[in-house]
Amino acid sequence: MVEDDPAFRAAVRAAVAATNDIRLDAEATDCAGAHALLARPACDVLLVDLGLPDGSGIEVIRAARQHWPDCAIMVATLFADEQRVLDSIRAGAAGYLLKESLPASLPEHLRMLHAGGSPISPMIARHLLTDICPPADTSHAALSDREHTVLTLISQGYVMADIAEQLGVSPWTVQTYIRRVYQKLDVRSRAGAVSKAHRLKLLDRTS
Repeated sequence: MVEDDPAFRAAVRAAVAATNDIRLDAEATDCAGAHALLARPACDVLLVDLGLPDGSGIEVIRAARQHWPDCAIMVATLFADEQRVLDSIRAGAAGYLLKESLPASLPEHLRMLHAGGSPISPMIARHLLTDICPPADTSHAALSDREHTVLTLISQGYVMADIAEQLGVSPWTVQTYIRRVYQKLDVRSRAGAVSKAHRLKLLDRTS
């Protein structure tokens, strides 16, 4: 596993420890540590985050494909933008899961990956289908009440942890709302979301 978030690593350890057929062999928290692991005998499965402190997990995927050609590689990340999805798969990832759906279901996905399957979160599958056949423009799709609340808090300068605390949900859930806001507004950043929301007068809406 290559993952820099201590809480997520602990959750993965717990999920794997609850099985009798999966063992977590090694961990790294950054690209440098991952490259050191790749000098060891190959593992059956490699779980990789994309947002690492010293680089991109996509580079780790490329290196793993060279050093461990028979290893099945799966991305587990918060990032769901189309470019990262496609770059990861092109680099050699056979699965792509969003952290919001893990780690409770992780053992099942690992077994599927090891058996030759390709576990992919539904949102990621949509990205892949969109790459084949682009959908009609949905940039002005209406926001849900919760998405609007998150957008408003973003515009007020709140960070993800603060929003999660206010809404009483996990940061991963907030990340899901933020991603949906980005998709509906057809933007790629918080600044872009706030700017477009002002232009569309979405922040003038009363709850």
